[in-house]
Amino acid sequence: MEELAYIPSPSRGVIHLGPIPLRGYAFCIIIGVFVAVWLGNKRWLARGGRAGTVADIAVWAVPFGLVGGRLYHVITDYELYFSAGRDWVDAFKVWQGGLGIWGAIALGAVGAWIGCRRRGIPLPAYADTIAPGIAFAQAIGRWGNWFNQELYGRQTHLPWALHITSSEGGRVPGYYHPTFLYESLWCIGVGFLVIWADRRFKLGHGRAFALYVAAYCVGRGWIEYMRVDDAHHILGLRLNDWTAMIVFLLAVLYIVVSAKKRPGREAVVEPGVSDGEGVSDGEADGEADGTGEPKASGEHAEVEDDADDEAKDEAKDEVKDEVKDEAGSGTTKS
Repeated sequence: MEELAYIPSPSRGVIHLGPIPLRGYAFCIIIGVFVAVWLGNKRWLARGGRAGTVADIAVWAVPFGLVGGRLYHVITDYELYFSAGRDWVDAFKVWQGGLGIWGAIALGAVGAWIGCRRRGIPLPAYADTIAPGIAFAQAIGRWGNWFNQELYGRQTHLPWALHITSSEGGRVPGYYHPTFLYESLWCIGVGFLVIWADRRFKLGHGRAFALYVAAYCVGRGWIEYMRVDDAHHILGLRLNDWTAMIVFLLAVLYIVVSAKKRPGREAVVEPGVSDGEGVSDGEADGEADGTGEPKASGEHAEVEDDADDEAKDEAKDEVKDEVKDEAGSGTTKS
């Protein structure tokens, strides 16, 4: 049965610019990293941090995350690289796909911890700041699977079915659920959820990051259940389903315990930032003091207060002069 509507797959996932291969999978990862750092920097400034700090720490976190993501994939799918007839060198070919988000977050957190420690910054505050950006980066990165024609779901005749045309690696051409698209859209929703909850409840001490983890695990659970690529199963469920459930419970437990032990959010996220270097929450979110103008802070607020005091003193002097003039002329007011 020929589908009337479907999502086409690219005929190839790499374009050669002379001897240089330009791979769609790598481009999606790179664009995702840039988006995460850009958004993280804006949120860090709003928390009172210094510009450039998020990028400096990302220099540590991103390489660790890539290594962790690849290690998780190779370890959990070792037969793809170390079984009979396989070439173990392929384990290093990251551009062919295969990054496990669980390993990427775990080892990426180690890299972020190193970067934060070097600057004297609390890791939970940094994690809260970049959490939405990570979700959006995942949403973009999932399109790398589209370029590689991988990680699709069961066969379907829905109008948005993904048309797989490649027969390499055991693929069977046909129309399948675009699980890469489902996860991409879910991650976008998770990113906006964290932004909203952070503004509404002023999440701190790692709770915004834990919310991102918990929300992502919910989506990953049902999306993973739809996939048909080879995976290890435990008690009838795919390994990643079990991982999602365990990580979800740990994230929720962290939110509950952290809220009791350390309510509120950090007042200072980056020691040594002078007035004016960072941006206050009120200025970043466009809050106003009732006059329709942004709230003043620091030296600007003091200057405005001094100006108001001078205006009041001048008004008092004018009233006194008028009273004296009237008394000298013998007039009174009823």
